[in-house]
Amino acid sequence: MDPMEAIRATFFQECEELLGDLEMGLLSLQDGNGDHETVNAVFRAVHSVKGGAGAFGLEDLVRFAHVFETTLDDVRSGKLAVDPDIVAVLLRAADALTDHVTAAKGGPPVDTVNAALIVSDLQQFTGVEALMEPADDGDDISFVPQMLALDLDETPQAILTPDNDWTIRFKPAAALYRNANDAILLIRELDRLGTTRVVVDQEVVPSLPDKVVTEPVLTWSVQLCADAAIGESQIRDVFEFVQGDCELHVFAGSVGAEEVASFDDPVLASPNAVGAESPEQLLDRLMREANVAAETETAAPTHRPVQPLAQSDVTSVTGNRPEALVQTTIRVDLERVDRLIDLVGELVINQAMLAQRVVEAGLARSSTIALGLDDLEQLTREIQDSVMAIRAQPVKSVFQRMPRLVREVAAATGKKVRLVTEGEGTEVDKTVIERLSDPITHMIRNAIDHGLESPDRRVAAGKAEEGTVRLSAQHRSGRIVIEVADDGRGIDRERVRAIAVDRGIVAADAILSDEEVDNLIFAPGFSTAEAISDISGRGVGMDVVKRSIQALGGRIVITSRPGEGSVFTLSLPLTLAVLDGMVVSVGDHTLVVPINVIVESLQPKAIDVRRLGPEGTVLAVRGSHVPLIDVAPSLGWASGNEGPAGGVTLLVESELGGLAALRVDAIQGQRQVVIKSLEQNYRQVEGVAAATILGDGRVALILDVDGLIASRKRTTARPLLQAQAS
Repeated sequence: MDPMEAIRATFFQECEELLGDLEMGLLSLQDGNGDHETVNAVFRAVHSVKGGAGAFGLEDLVRFAHVFETTLDDVRSGKLAVDPDIVAVLLRAADALTDHVTAAKGGPPVDTVNAALIVSDLQQFTGVEALMEPADDGDDISFVPQMLALDLDETPQAILTPDNDWTIRFKPAAALYRNANDAILLIRELDRLGTTRVVVDQEVVPSLPDKVVTEPVLTWSVQLCADAAIGESQIRDVFEFVQGDCELHVFAGSVGAEEVASFDDPVLASPNAVGAESPEQLLDRLMREANVAAETETAAPTHRPVQPLAQSDVTSVTGNRPEALVQTTIRVDLERVDRLIDLVGELVINQAMLAQRVVEAGLARSSTIALGLDDLEQLTREIQDSVMAIRAQPVKSVFQRMPRLVREVAAATGKKVRLVTEGEGTEVDKTVIERLSDPITHMIRNAIDHGLESPDRRVAAGKAEEGTVRLSAQHRSGRIVIEVADDGRGIDRERVRAIAVDRGIVAADAILSDEEVDNLIFAPGFSTAEAISDISGRGVGMDVVKRSIQALGGRIVITSRPGEGSVFTLSLPLTLAVLDGMVVSVGDHTLVVPINVIVESLQPKAIDVRRLGPEGTVLAVRGSHVPLIDVAPSLGWASGNEGPAGGVTLLVESELGGLAALRVDAIQGQRQVVIKSLEQNYRQVEGVAAATILGDGRVALILDVDGLIASRKRTTARPLLQAQAS
């Protein structure tokens, strides 16, 4: 890949993080939880996007960000109060900024009409006329040398008018170029604040053929005739990301003798030196200097266009100057991480095979080989845990996309909606993260469109005019559980059933439980929408959502109460690579039960097993009764158990709620197994989550405990419903 393309890709990756921080900061302000630091963080996010965009010549993005930044600067300076009206406009501006970034990355073009309306709204707050006209293809900085007097006893003639004049002098250090910044970009930013004249000292530049330049030697003097609203703080903000990487002085007014004397090096060029090169030659010299300095620097370059090093990247700081810069994070191609995880999986399988060979050879547990294999098993587990931690990411990257979605759908439906998020820091495998966005997006759209009532109907029902959609994530029993809940009308089961009968999904005389009626919305093509629109009705595409979740080894459960709302619960594995399991025997088959769902194992007495209805069986456990499931017949196999209490029973905790008991023939032992997708290699099988390879080379199925329990509930509930109907 072209090095500049790699840097550009890094810039857009960082834009995603910055835009996420911007969104979260503005939402904090909207909720009244923002403080001065929150405002500063929001400002820095926009400023960072603008600075990086300037480095790549993304003028449309820069111009919009500049208007946005100006408003935020007034907010942080106290000129504008944080109230609901301004926060609403800032949120719209954040959405438009995201669109500009997407367009710059090659996505859909920006809605220019909407962007212009937002700019107009921002201008009403600031009272500053924004410059949104198309950028000139020519150079936007005038490097016209100015001949100024060098006699320090005399005050040089002012270049600019004295209305709001400033003199800025700075000398870049090598670190400035090493961190992918550039003096030219800084001067370009100054030029946006008003009219500039730039002078550079060239006498100290050695002849490049005679000497290799390893440190920057140029010192810049910029005289700025700024706009009326510009002060010293706005000028210093231009250099915010290069603090410590350059020597900076800002003076009000034109340059005087006292200010010139405060510099160790001469700044203003002599007439002869200034006239020695044309502006084009000067730019060429500067670029050569920056390239030579970057190539000869021993430290590895850090590709962060116009970005400051994070605090965690600085190991030793004296004043504002970092003495040693060490990156604590690196960017690694995802394919390399995937390859590493595959190799770790193969390592786990080979370790299990070696352990199996030791058992088959009859070696004692105290033998040297057996002890060495125990150490290998522990080391393998540590490697696996470390590698999986590399791929673990917080669900924040998915959650932070949803506030904009809520605003857009709420505006389209004319409803008032408040999004509440919880557990954004919950970590899960990156593969799961990448495939979560579409299902969650669809469920939130449906929750707003068909879950929540209109404001007048909510008021008539005694509810708050503003509806609430809650998006939460948490770890539970070794899995990640994500809930999308609303406080709307709930599922109208009579209407759902009528539509299902009308479309031939179920028979008119079918006896269905509430759970089965709710799950009809997952039937292909099912919809309660009365008219086709851009926003899906509840049920449209929900079969796709269910398949997407099942492809991840997860499941989706609906809980709905008429008039109170609905909760869609997604239960997903934390990782798609390795899990700890209990290897059990069921007939002639070997199965794996995820260890995180097992509460205990027991051998019940016959008196503890009781029948419930024509199909059900329950087990008495310490004063309570739990469903008892014989695994073999549930999977279509012949049971090898003798009597109702035969074999071994595993007491498991279901994601569906409550305890259940699984009856198997025998327990072989605990193993760490590598997950192999059954759906990708074969097809989905009810009650089976995935497959794995055991130490002896055999394939074993991994049980879907929740799937077995759900199937058992359906089987036992149907006869009871039929009895009630008769």
